[in-house]
Amino acid sequence: MAVPRKKTSPMKRGQRRSHDALTAPAYVEDKDSGERRRPHHIDLKSGKYRGRQILPPALEE
Repeated sequence: MAVPRKKTSPMKRGQRRSHDALTAPAYVEDKDSGERRRPHHIDLKSGKYRGRQILPPALEE
């Protein structure tokens, strides 16, 4: 089994962990419906993606 030769310093530990932070998901306002959606995703309310109809529009209840 591998055993480290020296103790990892706090600086090196922090450098290793610098990319582990979670980021909040980005949302944009859709131009057509005004709903918030993820970038590069289909707008579920209108069913459109980049101006093209992909899914049938959602029914309003």
